[in-house]
Amino acid sequence: MSPTAKETKKRPLSPSWDPWDPWYTRSQKGRYELTSVEFTVTQLCNLRCEHCAVGETLVEKEGVALPVESMIRRLDEVETLHTISITGGEPILNPRVVKETIRPLLRYAQSRGVYTQLNTNLTLPLSRYEDWVEDVDVLHISYNYRDAKDFHRIAFEKYGKDVPLKTGEALYERMVENAQALSKAGVFVSAESLLSPFTAPHIGQMHRDIAEMGCRRHEVHPLYPSDFAQGMEMISLQQYRETVTHLLDNRDPDVWVLFGTLPFYPCSDQEEDRDLWLRLHREENVTVRQDPDGRNRLNVNVFTGDVIVTDFGDVPPLGNVKRDRLVDVFARWLDHPLAEQHHCFCEQARCAGPNILVSQAYYSQWNFQKRQAQVAVFNKKAGDQQASE
Repeated sequence: MSPTAKETKKRPLSPSWDPWDPWYTRSQKGRYELTSVEFTVTQLCNLRCEHCAVGETLVEKEGVALPVESMIRRLDEVETLHTISITGGEPILNPRVVKETIRPLLRYAQSRGVYTQLNTNLTLPLSRYEDWVEDVDVLHISYNYRDAKDFHRIAFEKYGKDVPLKTGEALYERMVENAQALSKAGVFVSAESLLSPFTAPHIGQMHRDIAEMGCRRHEVHPLYPSDFAQGMEMISLQQYRETVTHLLDNRDPDVWVLFGTLPFYPCSDQEEDRDLWLRLHREENVTVRQDPDGRNRLNVNVFTGDVIVTDFGDVPPLGNVKRDRLVDVFARWLDHPLAEQHHCFCEQARCAGPNILVSQAYYSQWNFQKRQAQVAVFNKKAGDQQASE
């Protein structure tokens, strides 16, 4: 499909429509399809956050990317494409990346009516975003701080040299001001918090800060034990459960709260986990996103062409865009033992199984394929209006 084709009108994003969620395709078609492609467009970053799940891949000097036209040709072969995500590193740091890779991908997505997300730390001058941000459906940021001092400690933990506190404070203030300005201008800003022993006790304050910045959505995910974060302590399931409950009890009802890669399942033997699952599906403006990685999404490295199931994790490349069609790589992944192990599916509980890293961290002894949901979020006739045990 040509990038000059007529743009297709898109359904607005909302708790009832999250095109990154693989649930829709799996429940409607009875199978997983490749609907989402993520591009790692840079390995540069002005920060070195302690929780960064791709920190070990960051470099000081940018490599040479493959021609964006070759990426678009591969996207043309994906007839089921619904979303494109752009990540790094910090995608906006290098103006050449913005001009030669990001903007062409955004224009292409617009031409096909495909949704887009760009992951950024939002610490660069506002002018660096204004020229293209209107073409992005979701501007995704991380927010794991109480204040500028937290930001300074976390953002430069792995920097390798001392960074003045004033530098961290200035970047933090710019991030907040940018989020406020872009939100006010109508940009859909979604802020993600990773639950760790540090962030969990302060999730209520972080949520309020996110709401005050004007962000439309607050995403809550586990800490992923990969790369820089590999040695970090993870919270217990009990702490996680208590943190989620506290957030639900104290959240801003106007902010969409999205729980991603949630480490609780409707097949749990613990009643409190099943009750939490039901509550999350009853609450207004709250959603549980099924894990996209490997269920509807692949990641493409624009420098090597390697295709992987996620931009962090230990699964080796499954193919390369120089020689492989993305749909063929996805089909290859669905036959992978790890996919078969984790791709369980319980329609009435609205559950498509665990994220691989979360499963390995919390449920290494479980065989998800042999478990069954003990609660029903909805029945097939009534739609997802009821939740029962």
